[in-house]
Amino acid sequence: MRVGLLFGSFNPIHIGHLILANFMATNTDLDTVWLVVSPQNPFKPSNTLLHEFDRLHMVSLAIADNPVLGVSNIEFSMPKPSYTIDTLTYLQEKYPSYEFVLLMGEDNLPLFPKWKNYESILQYHKVYVYPRSGSITSELPEMPGVSFVKAPILDISATFIRQCIKEEKSIKYLVPNEVEEYIKVHKLYQ
Repeated sequence: MRVGLLFGSFNPIHIGHLILANFMATNTDLDTVWLVVSPQNPFKPSNTLLHEFDRLHMVSLAIADNPVLGVSNIEFSMPKPSYTIDTLTYLQEKYPSYEFVLLMGEDNLPLFPKWKNYESILQYHKVYVYPRSGSITSELPEMPGVSFVKAPILDISATFIRQCIKEEKSIKYLVPNEVEEYIKVHKLYQ
């Protein structure tokens, strides 16, 4: 089983995440894509993050009808902040017969050499890089194990969605209906 791992805060999950995850699961050699909800990204401030269980629940709502997508809370029980190499190592030990592929936005490539043990990620795992608007080119694509995938570019951000909610503007079609309803009922991001 070849599993693509799309890490993120998903604060909240939106159609950009879903389109990308589904595209990677259905248009590459991956069998499935797991959306890994990160409790705390070491490169992002945690004060803007919704509680991890709310974010996990919204991802579950968003992918409920898609058999090629899964959600993982694996990092919830790991030390914070979460480091990708630690999560990959833990998953490989837990699922030794699976091959895990890291899915990464092109905008993260310049930062990738700053990741904890990034050399080990490249040594033991493939990295599929998808395009992002405004990305800066990096020398990393020349490294073995890094492949570019021509996935759709959707310039939608969770920051934009949270701002819309604060300004009482519609987020319809930016997030799945179930996620929009969950945000409204629980008065999130206000």
